Amino acid sequence: MSSIWAVVPAAGTGRRLGGETPKQYREIASVPLLEHTLRALLRSPDIQGIMVALDPSDRRAEGIPSLADVRVETTPGGSERSASVLAGLNALANRVTSNDWVLVHDAARPCLDYPSLCALIEHARGFGEGVILAEPIADTLKRVDEEGAIAATVDRSALWRAQTPQLFPFHQLYSALNACLANGVNVTDEAMAVEWAGGRVRVLAGPPSNIKVTLEADLAFAALLLHQQNREGM
Repeated sequence: MSSIWAVVPAAGTGRRLGGETPKQYREIASVPLLEHTLRALLRSPDIQGIMVALDPSDRRAEGIPSLADVRVETTPGGSERSASVLAGLNALANRVTSNDWVLVHDAARPCLDYPSLCALIEHARGFGEGVILAEPIADTLKRVDEEGAIAATVDRSALWRAQTPQLFPFHQLYSALNACLANGVNVTDEAMAVEWAGGRVRVLAGPPSNIKVTLEADLAFAALLLHQQNREGM
């Protein structure tokens, strides 16, 4: 692993959260959610640069202080998350080497703590394979039929809930996403693209606090988590 680059897809509108303001610009403790996310990544000296994919028509990003950091750049994103990630990779492709890696992190996961980020990077270095943060499924899972009745209880012992960051060799992810696009494969995270292309991806247990802000109630929960992390120096 030579250099690590980061891509943050932040061009979406956050339809499930609602409201006129895209969720990456909603505020937690008077700070935009995207700013919290970028601060979490900028704490790592291992990350050489961060490419943020933004909606080119959205002027709200001008109020994000971390976008002025020397390590942070922006590029126009796409209408779907995968398109924004690929746009970020395209913007970096002419400067990476064959040994460089890329870390993709959701703009809507502002509570990433520094120890988890460091552990992810060290895990990838140790195994030389793609690694994602993930959380083992704790709930009982039910498969439901078309009439809304339970058809079966699903064995959860090997099931994990994927988080981000997700870290891969740059050219492995770049090739996989391009191949998925060419074949009309709709991917919901980067690990899915690498899996589809035949690559192996490891999971590393991530903290339950690494939530993705999706609903209105998540904003208040994220505020509590960030307050606790600040008190504990994480």
